Amino acid sequence: MHSNLIDSFFGISRTVIAMCSIGILLFAVALWSAKAAVARAGGLDKIVALSNLCFAVPLAVFGALHIAGAELVLSAVPSYMPWRLFWAYFVGIALLAASLSIATNILVRWSGLLFGIMMFLFVAMLEFPAALAGPGDRFGWTLVIREMGFAAGGWLLAGNAMQGATQGQVARKLVTVGRVLIGLAALFFGVEHFLHPLARPGVPLEQLMPVWIPARPVIGYLTGAMLMAGAAAMLSARKTRMAATCLGTWIVLLVVFIYVPILIASLADPSTAVKIEGINYFADTLLFAGAILALAKATPPAELVPPTTLS
Repeated sequence: MHSNLIDSFFGISRTVIAMCSIGILLFAVALWSAKAAVARAGGLDKIVALSNLCFAVPLAVFGALHIAGAELVLSAVPSYMPWRLFWAYFVGIALLAASLSIATNILVRWSGLLFGIMMFLFVAMLEFPAALAGPGDRFGWTLVIREMGFAAGGWLLAGNAMQGATQGQVARKLVTVGRVLIGLAALFFGVEHFLHPLARPGVPLEQLMPVWIPARPVIGYLTGAMLMAGAAAMLSARKTRMAATCLGTWIVLLVVFIYVPILIASLADPSTAVKIEGINYFADTLLFAGAILALAKATPPAELVPPTTLS
């Protein structure tokens, strides 16, 4: 009853209000936290310095969705799990906590690690079984790859936070696993863009780019080429930082010039479902950019990598 009154008063879903409000709030917090790093960085490294911001804002948005719109995500909770509503709220709180941790760069070794584990569990319990049930559905496999890419981003943030500490060996393993998973995601998505160039760029799911976006095939093919070039560098561990920096910057540009206009158009639509879909696509792509930039941040410049010695 209370939520219906709120919806009626504002003329917009409380879930949409919560997702937008918490996203804007965490954007401000993360930007304030990153301002010194951005000021010190030069060139495209200024974008790399925003990796935590790109990662934290979507987590806050998805956390708000789980809490304010728990009934919308309840169907994703496996039917065999008890207290399904509890798990919807629990995940929302966990996402908000991880978002605040990553935005402020506090205890990221734990929040990144645990977020990655949570995403891996989502793949094992939800996405992978669903993909196996419909092996011919490319979107099912896209979700598997997307979620593993998000998990990789969390592990990369954790690995970067551990570097120089006593967990140096653990950090290197996390960064290696993250690099391989991000590389595989970039390769998969790159191929998908060449097969379906009109799909919304970055993470190619069901929705196509709106017809009012100019040069749609060019954007699709160029994104595919960038993804595949980045994948080649990441999987071969050559020029990884440069490749991740360039690819992450390209995805951020897509967010700004493609997904922000789509988001504005979606929020202007009277349908709550359309509004939430627009927010989700925006946040998904920004999170993918954050994962790629986390790889760049966790990879030292070539000149700082100690030379190998012969034994």
